[in-house]
Amino acid sequence: MPESDVPESPLNDHTAESYERGLALRKAGLFKQAIEQFEKATNDPALTLKAYAQIGLSQKSCDRYEDAVTAFRNALKSPGASTKDIVQILYVLGRTLESLGRIAEALEAYRWLRREDSLYRDVGERIDALSKGRTQAELRSTQANAKAGASQQLHAWQSLLRNAK
Repeated sequence: MPESDVPESPLNDHTAESYERGLALRKAGLFKQAIEQFEKATNDPALTLKAYAQIGLSQKSCDRYEDAVTAFRNALKSPGASTKDIVQILYVLGRTLESLGRIAEALEAYRWLRREDSLYRDVGERIDALSKGRTQAELRSTQANAKAGASQQLHAWQSLLRNAK
């Protein structure tokens, strides 16, 4: 019998439906109900990674960051995760840990991510900033101050040139 003719097991049908319902509920902003559906979907090995990742994102939307960290870590433990999946989950895990002030753990996630994909988003800048003990808010503030300073210098030069004429 060809593989395509093999009927899916009821478990796979049920968990796939739970996952899809979870996505719809999450999109509608019903995060707690979405989490319940995603938890059912974790029973299917083919959906475990995605379901835990969605649980983590839903937990973050409910400001339950510790629970989100647990869900993201469970996603990373899922068998068969692709490098792309791992990189994306590591990034949101790192951002979540960073928001909790758990800098050492955030750095660990970002460094693992960098080993997988050295050019992913702003991970290099995040590692540098966190390694120097600066948060992203401080880094953005420093960058904004530098831009403001450059703007002030430009205005001063323009004023000087106008007065020199």
